[in-house]
Amino acid sequence: MTDTINMPWISRILHITNSSDPTLEGISGLILNETKKTILIESEGKDLLLAKNIIQFTLDDDDDDEIDGKLVSQRPEDRINKKYRRN
Repeated sequence: MTDTINMPWISRILHITNSSDPTLEGISGLILNETKKTILIESEGKDLLLAKNIIQFTLDDDDDDEIDGKLVSQRPEDRINKKYRRN
């Protein structure tokens, strides 16, 4: 993981790469808001509220940095300053 995980995510494009809910896989959208446990995106004209703990995703077109939502289940302001273990 690079610094992508520590940067603010609002107004970036999220691409779901994997999910325990197969209907979410492949969805992309603009991040409108983030809370401790959810990410709100706008996708195809609709707002979708995604639970962080069931998705893995990339931001923008950075396919090398897949983020596991389970690891980032904290408030955005806490995530920005947190140190994450590198794989």
